[in-house]
Amino acid sequence: MRRVPTLVLLRHGQSTWNAENRFTGWIDVDLSEAGETEAVTAGELMAAEAGLEIDSVHTSLLTRAVRTANLALDVMGRSYLPVRRHWRLNERHYGALQGLNKRETAELHGLELVKAWRRSYDVPPPPVGLDDPNHPANDPRYRSVPLSVLPASECLADVVHRLLPYWEDAIAPELLDGRTVLVAAHGNSLRALVKELESISDEDIPGLDIPTGFPRVYDLDDRLGVRSACYLGDPEAAAA
Repeated sequence: MRRVPTLVLLRHGQSTWNAENRFTGWIDVDLSEAGETEAVTAGELMAAEAGLEIDSVHTSLLTRAVRTANLALDVMGRSYLPVRRHWRLNERHYGALQGLNKRETAELHGLELVKAWRRSYDVPPPPVGLDDPNHPANDPRYRSVPLSVLPASECLADVVHRLLPYWEDAIAPELLDGRTVLVAAHGNSLRALVKELESISDEDIPGLDIPTGFPRVYDLDDRLGVRSACYLGDPEAAAA
């Protein structure tokens, strides 16, 4: 009997810069203690879900997503699973905002402009230059990626554009083979994927938030259409 394709999306647990209310983007910060607990809890939720047996895993190249996946898989007793890591699953690149405190940035530039940078679909923040250490061209993990596709700043529309090729070439084929696939990534890369999965409009996507540490399980049909989707765990806590 052919298995039903199942996709599980997991936003990494709280990072140290999440806790400090700073723009993180492609800066490689680690999980906070609370984030480690969220990752472990996510693993417990997946382990307790009847019939949910992860076959393969995809993460970004950023430590907070990698460690979230590792901690969750350890709890599930499935640390042996194959894991693919790719820059196209990275968080949105926040350009020159990376490292800045969000409240202080709003006080400096005005709440409306910062809101547009943060939440609009197609307004990117100011970019970083090639000489900036925060430009991905200066990070050895992206040495093999063409400079022409490395972002200096991104809006959510840019994240959709760079994520979809990985979805089509790497994740979707595994799902079409009937596998259960876990994607451990970031708030904005997962928002981009949910936008595609659930056909959310450009106008509505700014209102979508992805909670940290709550696995979202998609039951898909044989064309990868969504038959059902839900968060594991307490739905009120996920909403909050």
